[in-house]
Parts: sequence; C-alpha cells; structure tokens
Amino acid sequence: MASSGRRARASVRGYRQRAVRASRLSRVAEAWGTLPERTRSLTPVVIVVALAVTYPFYVDSVPTNIPVIKTVPPLHDAVTILVFVMMGVGLNIVVGYAGLLDLGYVAFYAIGAYTAGWLASGQFEQVKVHFGAVGIPSSATGIHISIWLVLLIAAVVTAVGGILIGLPTLRLRGDYLAIVTLGFGEIIPQFVRNGDELHGFDLTHGTFGISPIDPPGFGHTLNSAIGLPVRYDESFPPTPDRLFFWTILALILLTLFCSMRLRDSRLGRAWIAIREDETAAGAMGIPLMRTKTWAYAGGAFFGGIAGAYIATFNSGAFPTQFDFNISVFLLCMVILGGMGSLWGVVVAGTILAWLNFDGLGNIGSWINTTLLPSSHQIDVPKYSFGIYGIIIVLMMLFRPTGLIPERRRKREIEEATHGGPLDQPLYEMRGADEPGAGERGEPGKIPRG
Repeated sequence: MASSGRRARASVRGYRQRAVRASRLSRVAEAWGTLPERTRSLTPVVIVVALAVTYPFYVDSVPTNIPVIKTVPPLHDAVTILVFVMMGVGLNIVVGYAGLLDLGYVAFYAIGAYTAGWLASGQFEQVKVHFGAVGIPSSATGIHISIWLVLLIAAVVTAVGGILIGLPTLRLRGDYLAIVTLGFGEIIPQFVRNGDELHGFDLTHGTFGISPIDPPGFGHTLNSAIGLPVRYDESFPPTPDRLFFWTILALILLTLFCSMRLRDSRLGRAWIAIREDETAAGAMGIPLMRTKTWAYAGGAFFGGIAGAYIATFNSGAFPTQFDFNISVFLLCMVILGGMGSLWGVVVAGTILAWLNFDGLGNIGSWINTTLLPSSHQIDVPKYSFGIYGIIIVLMMLFRPTGLIPERRRKREIEEATHGGPLDQPLYEMRGADEPGAGERGEPGKIPRG
C-alpha cells in the first residue's frame, strides 16, 4: 500500500510538472504571437546568421562522436559547401523564379573560374599588367588585378555569356530548352579542356588548368590603418580558412538580398508570371525573350562570382571541376529546397553539399563500425548519386513543394493536386427547360432538380 501511494504521489507530481511546462510554453507562444510579423520573420534569420558568423570559433570544439553524422564539416570544407549554396541560389533565379529548366549551369561556374585565372595569375606570360594586386612582385609576368575587381569582372563577363547563350535558345520551351542548355554545359568544359592550342596560343592551359591564382587580400595600407590582412594565404592557420569562410558568407548574404529584391521587383513578378503560364504572360504584354534573358543573366552573374571565388580559394581553375554532374547536383538543391524558395535552397544546398563532401563518408563510417560486421563493409560515397536520386523521388512523393516551399508555389501545387476554387465551375449549365436553369450554383455543389 505504501509503495502504491508513493507511485500515485510521484505520478501527480509528474503531471503537475508537465502542466507547468505546457503552461510556460503556451505563454511563450502567446508572447511570440503578439510580436510584429516582421520581427517574427527576421528573428530566425538573425539567429542562423549569428551561428554562421561564429562557426569558425566553435567548429573545433564540436564532438567527433555524434551519432550517425559523427561531426560537423571542418572549416575548409565549409567554404566549398557555401560556394555551392551560392550557386544554388543563383540557379534558383533561372529555375525557381522564371521556370526555365537549365541543365548547363556549370558553364557559368567555369566561365567565372577561368576569368579569375586569366586576370589574376601568370597565365599570359607575354604581358605584365598589375592593377591593385597585393603581395605580387613587380617583376611577376602575367595579368594581376585585385581579386575584388576580378570577382566583379567575372560576374559581368559571365552575365554577358548568359545573355549570349540565352538569346538563341530561349525561344525554345521545356525539354527542348533543357537539351540545348545541356549542350552548352558540355561545350564550355570541353573548350577549356582543349583550349591550350588555339593556333599556337595557350588560353586555358588544357587539362593542367590555370594555377596558381592570386589570393584575396587588402594590402599594406588597409593592414596598417584598420588591421585587415595583407593576403589571406599569409595569415597563420586556421586564419586563412576563417577569412575565406567569412568572405563567402558575406557573398551569400549579398546574393540572398539581391535575390529577394529581384523577386519582389517588377522584373521578378514578370518571371513568376512566365513560370506560371508563359502564353498568358505574353498575352498580357510581358516581353518574353527579354524577360527570360534577364533571368539567365541574373543567374549567370552569381554563378560567375562563385566560380571566381572558388578558383582563388583553390588557387587554381581545373577542367575536372566542371562536369555535367555539377549542374544536376545544383538542380537537385533547387528541387529539394522548393522551387522559388530562397531559404529552401539554402537549407537543401547545405544538406546536399555536406553529404557530398563529408556527410556520406561520415554516415558510411558510422554504419560500418556500428551496424555491420567487418566482413560486410560498404562504401557509401560510392553510391552518392543513387542516394540523391532516392531523396528526390521521396520528396516528389511525400513533399513535392520542397523542404521550405514558397507560398505561391505551394498554393499552385495544392490546387493542382487536390482541386481548388479554380477547378470548380462558377455556373451549372442546363437546358432552358430544366429546373434551375440560369441559376448560379455553389462551387462543388450540384444544384437540386
């Protein structure tokens, strides 16, 4: 009897504690609901940005025995992951906003990387041009322009390339457009692979690529004035990776800001109109060719910056980096996150890029050491694209709108799947001699008679 009484009292205490916690949570939810909508929407963004900015300071303190994933990506891999996220956001302008299926986005990546190689290296030994480059001897041959200017030049050159590619192809639609963009995505890597002998001129250095490429830096003047590093690569480890990480984080935030402003602009609304119904958009007076060309230019602009930045981060631009698989990989980011959804692309891009660089290897190692005997080990990264395909198929089956769907896109898919008000007739058509002829019926309800 005494033990049953103690159990009853413990049960009552547990119930009271749960009730107190539920009451506190409800009060927090009510207080959160009273905040302005703008504050509620910005708070998660501020938290995520703060965690990202401070990531270099706590990444080495994260345990290396986390179940399944083992550990978070090291700083060097995190830079490459964020570069891919930036390219995913750029592709989202083309695919998510304008609804243009682009299978050749890797071409913009390659143009940006090789633009950095041409303008910030000793590739062209016949000339000696120096403009704003830091830490480069005055006797060094080649073209050496400040890498910050090179990023901007690469963006402009790639945007022009996007326009030139788009003009002859954007009259096509659907599968035909995808096939043509796939062709351009294959032409550019083949060109840089074989561009070392153009009538005796070495433009791309062939399969060896262009290396080394000048690193970013701020020079001695800014170093003496406010302490900015002269050159990223001259800092002591792990400072170079931290500097590269913070720089690409700033570029991603700039890309997100520009994408948001473009989405809400007149041009962005025209892109969305074309995505929803190109024929109707043209009938309403939207210039289809010009509007779609601007989408290609905008996506190429940010792809060029990402390509130039990864080239200076790796200190080289190599043709093996620009395979067709990259285009498919970036397209998976857009589909997984939700077409047109900026935050969805960021989340999906981070997950997929992490799986590609560290995640699958870590998960495979955990599976082999925890679940499988030593005689039946598997190499999980070997099946990476099969795993990505399974993820996309499952998403299409159970959440076709993506991880974080855009509101407009979510409504479109829900109405097409479940039948919305647009699917219901406004009037029930009847013969003149039938009861209720000419009366307006309620949507989804069959009039009596």
